[in-house]
Amino acid sequence: MPKIEKLTDNFQRLGSDGFDATVRSYGEVNRGLQALTARLTDNAKEAFEDATRTFHQVVGAKSLQQAVEIQTQYVKRAYDTFVAEAPKVGELYWAVVQDAYAPFERAFAERAA
Repeated sequence: MPKIEKLTDNFQRLGSDGFDATVRSYGEVNRGLQALTARLTDNAKEAFEDATRTFHQVVGAKSLQQAVEIQTQYVKRAYDTFVAEAPKVGELYWAVVQDAYAPFERAFAERAA
Protein backbone atom coordinates (compact mmCIF):
# COMPACT_ATOMS: atom_id res chain seq x y z
CA MET A 1 0.00 0.00 0.00
CA PRO A 2 2.80 2.56 0.67
CA LYS A 3 3.92 2.28 -3.00
CA ILE A 4 0.44 3.20 -4.18
CA GLU A 5 0.33 6.20 -1.81
CA LYS A 6 3.73 7.36 -3.03
CA LEU A 7 2.65 6.96 -6.65
CA THR A 8 -0.55 8.90 -5.94
CA ASP A 9 1.38 11.67 -4.17
CA ASN A 10 3.82 11.94 -7.09
CA PHE A 11 0.94 12.05 -9.57
CA GLN A 12 -0.82 14.80 -7.58
CA ARG A 13 2.40 16.80 -7.27
CA LEU A 14 2.99 16.46 -11.00
CA GLY A 15 -0.52 17.75 -11.72
CA SER A 16 -0.09 20.62 -9.29
CA ASP A 17 3.30 21.58 -10.74
CA GLY A 18 1.87 21.47 -14.25
CA PHE A 19 -1.08 23.64 -13.27
CA ASP A 20 1.18 26.17 -11.55
CA ALA A 21 3.47 26.28 -14.58
CA THR A 22 0.47 26.79 -16.86
CA VAL A 23 -0.84 29.69 -14.76
CA ARG A 24 2.60 31.35 -14.73
CA SER A 25 2.93 30.76 -18.46
CA TYR A 26 -0.41 32.44 -19.16
CA GLY A 27 0.74 35.42 -17.11
CA GLU A 28 3.94 35.68 -19.12
CA VAL A 29 2.07 35.40 -22.42
CA ASN A 30 -0.36 38.10 -21.32
CA ARG A 31 2.46 40.45 -20.31
CA GLY A 32 4.35 39.79 -23.55
CA LEU A 33 1.30 40.31 -25.75
CA GLN A 34 0.56 43.60 -23.99
CA ALA A 35 4.09 44.81 -24.78
CA LEU A 36 3.75 43.62 -28.36
CA THR A 37 0.39 45.32 -28.76
CA ALA A 38 1.76 48.58 -27.38
CA ARG A 39 4.67 48.44 -29.84
CA LEU A 40 2.43 47.69 -32.83
CA THR A 41 -0.03 50.41 -31.80
CA ASP A 42 2.78 52.96 -31.60
CA ASN A 43 4.07 51.88 -35.01
CA ALA A 44 0.59 52.14 -36.56
CA LYS A 45 0.01 55.56 -35.02
CA GLU A 46 3.32 56.88 -36.37
CA ALA A 47 2.63 55.41 -39.81
CA PHE A 48 -0.83 57.00 -39.91
CA GLU A 49 0.54 60.39 -38.88
CA ASP A 50 3.25 60.18 -41.53
CA ALA A 51 0.71 59.19 -44.20
CA THR A 52 -1.54 62.06 -43.18
CA ARG A 53 1.33 64.57 -43.39
CA THR A 54 2.31 63.18 -46.78
CA PHE A 55 -1.26 63.44 -48.06
CA HIS A 56 -1.41 67.12 -47.08
CA GLN A 57 1.93 67.72 -48.78
CA VAL A 58 0.80 65.98 -51.98
CA VAL A 59 -2.43 67.98 -52.03
CA GLY A 60 -0.41 71.19 -51.66
CA ALA A 61 2.15 70.25 -54.33
CA LYS A 62 2.72 72.85 -57.03
CA SER A 63 3.35 70.35 -59.81
CA LEU A 64 2.90 66.70 -60.67
CA GLN A 65 6.65 66.21 -60.43
CA GLN A 66 6.70 67.62 -56.89
CA ALA A 67 3.75 65.38 -55.92
CA VAL A 68 5.53 62.31 -57.27
CA GLU A 69 8.71 63.28 -55.37
CA ILE A 70 6.76 63.68 -52.12
CA GLN A 71 5.08 60.32 -52.65
CA THR A 72 8.43 58.67 -53.47
CA GLN A 73 9.98 60.02 -50.28
CA TYR A 74 7.00 58.75 -48.29
CA VAL A 75 7.29 55.24 -49.74
CA LYS A 76 11.01 55.17 -48.98
CA ARG A 77 10.39 56.30 -45.36
CA ALA A 78 7.63 53.73 -44.91
CA TYR A 79 9.83 50.94 -46.29
CA ASP A 80 12.84 51.96 -44.18
CA THR A 81 10.68 52.10 -41.07
CA PHE A 82 9.25 48.67 -41.79
CA VAL A 83 12.68 47.17 -42.38
CA ALA A 84 13.94 48.71 -39.12
CA GLU A 85 10.93 47.66 -37.04
CA ALA A 86 10.33 44.13 -38.36
CA PRO A 87 13.29 42.54 -36.52
CA LYS A 88 12.32 44.31 -33.30
CA VAL A 89 8.77 42.97 -33.52
CA GLY A 90 10.17 39.53 -34.31
CA GLU A 91 12.32 39.74 -31.18
CA LEU A 92 9.24 40.62 -29.14
CA TYR A 93 7.40 37.57 -30.49
CA TRP A 94 10.40 35.39 -29.68
CA ALA A 95 10.55 36.83 -26.15
CA VAL A 96 6.87 35.99 -25.64
CA VAL A 97 7.53 32.39 -26.65
CA GLN A 98 10.59 32.08 -24.41
CA ASP A 99 8.85 33.68 -21.43
CA ALA A 100 5.81 31.45 -21.89
CA TYR A 101 7.98 28.32 -21.98
CA ALA A 102 10.18 29.27 -19.01
CA PRO A 103 7.72 28.15 -16.26
CA PHE A 104 7.42 24.72 -17.87
CA GLU A 105 11.17 24.47 -18.26
CA ARG A 106 11.64 25.22 -14.55
CA ALA A 107 8.94 22.71 -13.59
CA PHE A 108 10.54 20.00 -15.73
CA ALA A 109 13.99 20.78 -14.30
CA GLU A 110 12.66 20.54 -10.74
CA ARG A 111 10.98 17.19 -11.52
CA ALA A 112 14.16 15.83 -13.09
CA ALA A 113 16.29 16.81 -10.06
